[in-house]
Amino acid sequence: MLYFIPAWYQQNEWCENEQSWMVRRMHTEFDDTVKQVQLFHRNRVYPYQLMILGFTPNFRHFLHRQGVYHASYWSCFDAIQEIRRKRAMVLSFHNLNWPPDVEFVYSLFAVIAFRSGKKYAQIDFGEDGNPIRIDLYENGKICRRNIYDDRGFVSSTILYKDEKPLYQDYLMENGTWKLRCFSNDGHVEVNPGHSNYLLRYQGGERIMEFARLSYESLEQVIYEVLTSYLKMTDKGDIFCVAMHERHTGLLQEALKDKKIILSFYADRYSIAEHAESLDLIKKADYVIADSGVHVKKIQKESGISIKNIMAITPYDSRVDLGISQQFDVQKILVAIDDIEENLFVALIYILGKYLLVNENARIHFFTRKADYNRPGQILEQTRRELKRVGLEEGWAVEETDINASADNPEPEEVVPVKFFVEQCVDELAVSRCMREQRLLVDVRTVPELYLQIMAISMGIPQIVRTRTEFVEHGRNGIVLKRAIKLPSALRYYLNGFKNWNKAMVCAYEMSKEYTTEKLMEIWRGVIDSVG
Repeated sequence: MLYFIPAWYQQNEWCENEQSWMVRRMHTEFDDTVKQVQLFHRNRVYPYQLMILGFTPNFRHFLHRQGVYHASYWSCFDAIQEIRRKRAMVLSFHNLNWPPDVEFVYSLFAVIAFRSGKKYAQIDFGEDGNPIRIDLYENGKICRRNIYDDRGFVSSTILYKDEKPLYQDYLMENGTWKLRCFSNDGHVEVNPGHSNYLLRYQGGERIMEFARLSYESLEQVIYEVLTSYLKMTDKGDIFCVAMHERHTGLLQEALKDKKIILSFYADRYSIAEHAESLDLIKKADYVIADSGVHVKKIQKESGISIKNIMAITPYDSRVDLGISQQFDVQKILVAIDDIEENLFVALIYILGKYLLVNENARIHFFTRKADYNRPGQILEQTRRELKRVGLEEGWAVEETDINASADNPEPEEVVPVKFFVEQCVDELAVSRCMREQRLLVDVRTVPELYLQIMAISMGIPQIVRTRTEFVEHGRNGIVLKRAIKLPSALRYYLNGFKNWNKAMVCAYEMSKEYTTEKLMEIWRGVIDSVG
C-alpha cells in the first residue's frame, strides 16, 4: 500500500482550508499530492490511501473538486471523534433545533437569524451550498461557532467570551464532546466519559483507549492516534510525505521504522529554514521534487549527497491546441509575481518600446496573487513608468476608467489599451488564460512550473531567463541572459508564423515526455526502488 500524507492545512494549523462561497479564494488548492492522487486514482496500477492528519469536516467536498471523490482515505480526526459515516449528506439549516420565535432573513451572502429584532445567528455556506458554519450571538457579540461536517452533523464547536475563543470542542456524531482544546495555552482535555478512539483498517474496527486524559497540545493527541494506526499497517507499506513544517517533526518520529518518500513542492518547505529535517531526509528511501531546478536546490541546501532523488513534475501534459491564432492581436503573457522591482520596471520600458513597432501586440501581466486591488496596483505602476519614459500611459487604463471616459460627452482621441492583468488563482483559470496567449515570457529567476507545462501542452513558445527541462533553447523557446535582448526574441516569434510554428511542433514533441503514462512509468520505478 502507498500512503499519501498531504500538506492541506489552514495557516499552519491542524485544520482544512474550506471557506465560505462568498469569500474570494486566496490560494490554489492544487499541489503535488493532489496530482499524485489523481494519477493513482485514475490509473489504478497500485493500491493507495490518503492519510489526513488535520481536522477536515468538509473533506468530501474537497475530493469532489479535485475529481477524486471516491479516493480511499484514513482521517485521524475521524478516528478521534469515532465517526463512521463516509458519504456526504444533504443538511438543511431549517432542520436544526431553532427557537420558535426565530426569523430568517436571506441576504445576498448569508442567512441571518433574528430574535426580537436582534441578530441571533449567521449561517455561512460552502461553494456547494452546504452549511459549513453557524455563528451564534448574544447582545451583538459572537458567543459560539458551530462547524458542520459535510456528512450531516455538527463536528466542532468553539466557545467565545468577549468575542475571543476560549476553547474548541471536537464532537462525536451524536454531539457529545470528545476533545476540548483550550485557546490560551493549547492544552487538550479528553472527555473522561468517552476516552476511546476508533481505528478502522481493512474492513475491521478496533476501539482504543487514550493513554491520558490531558495533553499539552493537539499534536500529541494526533501523534498517539497516528502511531496506533501505523502499528496496524504492513511492513512493506510506503509513505509519501508532502514536506510541510506543520507535520514534518511529528512524522520524523512516527515514521522512523517505515519506508518513506519525501515530496518537495514549489516554495512550500525550505530546508535552509528547517535544518531539523535533515535527519528525515537522510532516512528517506527516496526524495522527489517538482522540477530539476528544485532538485539542485534541495541538494545544495541540505549539504547531503542524496542518491535517490528525482524530479517528477506534478503536472501532466495534454495536447490542447491554443486559440491565439484566432485573434487579430498577439497576446504576450508576462509572469510578474515576486519579480525583482528593477526588472519589472525594465520590462515595462522594454515592452512599451516594443509596442511602438508592433501595433498588434498586447501585454498581459500574469499574477496568481488574489488581492482585490492587485490588478489596479499593477496597472497604476505600469502607467507611472510609461509616463516617466515618455510613452502613452493610456495603454494601461483599467476597464472602469474606460467606462467612465465613455460617459464623457466631450469627443477625444481614443487610446487603445495594450496592457492588461490576468489574475488567475486556480489552475482552471490559468488554463483558460493560456489558451489565448501567443507567447509566454517568464524572466523570473525560477519560472513557474505549471505555466511551462501548459505552454508545451498548447504549443506556445517560451522566453525564459533560467534554463529548465521544459525549454530547449532555439527549439520551443529562447533562454535570455539579459532582458535587453527581449525585443529581438519577440520579433523572432511574432514577425510571421515560420519560427512560431517550428516552436509549436517542438513543444508538442516535448509534451510526450510528460504524459500521464510517462509519469506513471516514473512512479512505478520509484516504488519498485523503495519496495
